Amino acid sequence: MLAGYAVHVEDSRGRRHPEPMHPYRNEFQRDRDRVIHARAFRRLEAKTQVFTRRYSDHFRNRLTHTLEVAQISRTIAGALNLNVDLAEALALVHDIGHPPFGHAGEKALDTAMRTQGSYFDHNLHALRIVEAFEQRYAAFPGLNLTFEVREGIIKHSRDYTSSEHPELSEYLLHERPPLEAQLIDLTDEIAYNTADLDDGYESRLLSLAQIRGGVPIFEKFFPEVERLYPDTQEKLLFNEALRRMLNRMVSDLIQNTKARVHSAGIRSLAEIRGYAERLAAFSPEVEAERRQAKDFLHENLYYSPSLAGEKIDAERVVSELFAFWMKYPSSLPGAYQEKAHEDTLPRVICDYIAGMTDNFIIEQYERHCG
Repeated sequence: MLAGYAVHVEDSRGRRHPEPMHPYRNEFQRDRDRVIHARAFRRLEAKTQVFTRRYSDHFRNRLTHTLEVAQISRTIAGALNLNVDLAEALALVHDIGHPPFGHAGEKALDTAMRTQGSYFDHNLHALRIVEAFEQRYAAFPGLNLTFEVREGIIKHSRDYTSSEHPELSEYLLHERPPLEAQLIDLTDEIAYNTADLDDGYESRLLSLAQIRGGVPIFEKFFPEVERLYPDTQEKLLFNEALRRMLNRMVSDLIQNTKARVHSAGIRSLAEIRGYAERLAAFSPEVEAERRQAKDFLHENLYYSPSLAGEKIDAERVVSELFAFWMKYPSSLPGAYQEKAHEDTLPRVICDYIAGMTDNFIIEQYERHCG
């Protein structure tokens, strides 16, 4: 039984291009499947999360990270009696707009666009992907996803205003998104905070002593694990403490969100949308622990000297390729040259680069920039 404030699929605002109902899949299940079968989704497998494959094939890429977010989102949505199918679809599509090379690539692409008086936003790019770039159906462009999934793509992690983005006004920018969408940014945090500690430890860029000293939520559980398993190898002790850290964050998000909804007297989706703030949240104690873990990763892993060279290379590849195509647009593929007649050249180049995998952009760089 779904909660009264959950999104009920029968109340969906529908698709931009109406379609007949499917005989054995509801509308959000169809959206989930369309995302999974999209080319942009498959390309996530070859896009960096934190580590490139130079380190190991065992580390997360953008696709495996997305799958972990989807698993956590399903669990939490189910515990809150929310629409699990919608939460899963939103989790699967939440990173589909990311460019190659992780956040270094995104930073470089945004910097290049700002020199042209514009910007790059991966949420807005994701919307462009599902609305137009994916070409799979004869009856309509894009994936023709339901309103609720398209809304969640742009609103899951931040609030946009109609004054800044009038083109998004159809997405009820003056209202909060449903809880299913509110969860996604938080499950994303849970997934990468724990996964990046894991990959950082496996890469030996982070030591157990560093993590214990710098991540209080991890250290909360490590002594207990040592007592339970006194003769176990360090890696397994690390795994057990990390598993408990993940469980604490998931459990707290479920319990605190449920308490906030109850305290606010919420009974309907309309009340979720009309509430003054987002109701999905960690408790103050776990929010502080989450922030400490995130700060630790930024200081000790994401900006570590060992990864600095790759970030510099990534930013150079993106910025120099962007500049090359601005100077020599005739070197773009024919389809993108055609698009430049309909949109600005910087946006067309941005769209082209954002869709690339790590391997493909390196090939293009070697071909055009030496």
